[in-house]
Amino acid sequence: MTAPQPALTLLHHRGAHHLDHPGGTLHTHLLRVHDRLLALGLAPHVAVAGLTHAAYGTDGFAHPLLATTERDLLRTTIGADAEQLVYDYGACLREATWPNLAATGTWHDRFTGTSHHPPAPTLRELVDLTIVNELDVCEQSPDTATRHGRYLHHLFTTWAPLASPQVTAEAQHILG
Repeated sequence: MTAPQPALTLLHHRGAHHLDHPGGTLHTHLLRVHDRLLALGLAPHVAVAGLTHAAYGTDGFAHPLLATTERDLLRTTIGADAEQLVYDYGACLREATWPNLAATGTWHDRFTGTSHHPPAPTLRELVDLTIVNELDVCEQSPDTATRHGRYLHHLFTTWAPLASPQVTAEAQHILG
């Protein structure tokens, strides 16, 4: 599957191919996430967000390729809907958000210290992106799968009402 060239060019210019990540480099990880999101039938803007999901760094990967002050650059490159997902994904304060997300729908922003309740379609896209990202990390790093697989399986089971059915099925297939 072909990723959009402007996004690939931006990732290359910002060094994604030089950053180590389970399974190779950040660049190869981002491509795998993009391709899996498309293969699961998710919207193109979600797949493009998957390709660039670590642009601002994440709570679990503190190597931003762009500053949050460069949102206009990413928005111009991948589109407003995809960029908003990338921002929200990168902003997620995992410890505060993940455990109670299914019950509260509250997304905590580590950049601003605020929280919000994304609309259901946006929340689904964020959950799908999060699950697919973590599945790729587990597949590429047996150590991560051993250390966190049980927790992720439980978490993704609680998120099933929020996630797309095909993403939930993929998580069940991979995590057991």
